[in-house]
Amino acid sequence: MRKITTIVLLVTLMLLSACTTDAPEWSKSDGGGNATGEQNIKLGLSISTLNNPFFVAVKDGVMAEAKNQGVEVIVIDAQNDSAKQSNDVEDLMQQGVTALLINPVDSAAISTAVQSANGLNIPVVTLDRSADNGEVATLVASDNVAGGSMAAEYIVEKVGEGAKVIELEGSPGASATRERGKGFHEIADTQLDVIAKQTANFDRSNGLTVMENLLQGNPGVQAVFAHNDEMALGAIEAIQSSGKNIPIIGFDGNDDALKSIEEGKLTGTIAQQPALIGQLAVQAAKDVIDGKEVEKLIAAPLKLVTKE
Repeated sequence: MRKITTIVLLVTLMLLSACTTDAPEWSKSDGGGNATGEQNIKLGLSISTLNNPFFVAVKDGVMAEAKNQGVEVIVIDAQNDSAKQSNDVEDLMQQGVTALLINPVDSAAISTAVQSANGLNIPVVTLDRSADNGEVATLVASDNVAGGSMAAEYIVEKVGEGAKVIELEGSPGASATRERGKGFHEIADTQLDVIAKQTANFDRSNGLTVMENLLQGNPGVQAVFAHNDEMALGAIEAIQSSGKNIPIIGFDGNDDALKSIEEGKLTGTIAQQPALIGQLAVQAAKDVIDGKEVEKLIAAPLKLVTKE
């Protein structure tokens, strides 16, 4: 009996010694989500709309830089619907993204989703437009205030001080709308006569309709500033249909606008670099994930483009 007991004890000791609290080497991770020592980064990109060439270029810039960095990206189109965008961002967080890249439809409406991300310690980088509330690691955008001022200065140079001007505003609630308008009025309020302004929601078809109505009520208009190229291109159609020749300047520098300038239709645009904005956003997100300091505003350069 003693011999049997000894054998059982020996077997038990052998089994215990084979067990360890350490996980096998193949299952060990450095905390980045894999077993190779490399960090798996998955970015969630929420774009306000992919029905606008500018934001398509932003998305393309994100994808190109993500491929270069070996980073995965999930892209969701908010379709210019702020409620949809908030739900989209919540879905991205549930998919376990490492960081969020958000181009807000509405800077106020997106704030709750940003705050949710803050609560989960998911870094947020905003593109082109900011969020009114919540902690954003950085905003990657052009200097919209400076761009608005550039547009007003060009109109003064082109048409002269005191010229009667119509302003087509972007989507209400978007930071870009506020900032471009602010920069424009810093010059226009003292050197131009803004006889009418109305939102056309950054949309080409809205730009056409709004411009048709404004032309009827303001026959003496001498120039138009549109907060983006899509509205400017719509406004051109209305102006051409009216038989008038009115200078119009847009904002973005998208391909259709540059082509229109070459054809002598659109007078000019404050050109951004949307692909660069996307590229810089990915770089900034990766820096934040790596624990590096980033500037609160990362600016992409602007330039005035005309046919002259």
